[in-house]
Amino acid sequence: MMLVEVTAPATEALPVAGLRDHLRLGTGFGMAEDAAETAALAGFLRAAIATIEARTGKVLLARQFRLRLAAWRDPEGQPLPLAPVEAVERVEIADAAGAVTVVDPAGYRLVPDMQRPVLEPAGTFLPAVPLGGFAAITFRAGFGAAWPQVPADLAQAVLLLAARYHEDRSFEGSAGALPFGVSALIERWRSVRVLGGRGDPRGRA
Repeated sequence: MMLVEVTAPATEALPVAGLRDHLRLGTGFGMAEDAAETAALAGFLRAAIATIEARTGKVLLARQFRLRLAAWRDPEGQPLPLAPVEAVERVEIADAAGAVTVVDPAGYRLVPDMQRPVLEPAGTFLPAVPLGGFAAITFRAGFGAAWPQVPADLAQAVLLLAARYHEDRSFEGSAGALPFGVSALIERWRSVRVLGGRGDPRGRA
């Protein structure tokens, strides 16, 4: 399985002003200084968002992803590794020679779920993946395109973590355990991982 982030959140969608207020930083020191500070704060926010998303399996700001699979986990329903999923935009099947066929959207449907969304066939099975080929699912996931659409506890966790990154410019200690306040805020959003076994793709035993 290979998951690729096709698009990234626009800088304008990041809560730079909110982080600046949280840190009680001033403005108006000059265009160059303000631009450099904005870029630095945006970088801390992107790092914090990536960490929170990795820990929860939830996409905060909506964007496009592409999942490539050598075979379906279950031809009766393929779990998607992120949530919430807004839409499945494209499903492709490639053969061993690299020839790609776009699957008719009438042949599948998205079953939304906050823990484990699933791509299900409209009929009995998803289309077969040829030996040596692959299936690719392009989908859009996220709570919304604007920061106010992100749940309040996850948004606060991002600000707290970005502030920690700002204070610890070397990022020492940042790659390990999260600060307790951040962990508490994201706890209810953490996904139960079910992809390792052969149970139902919707999480049933």
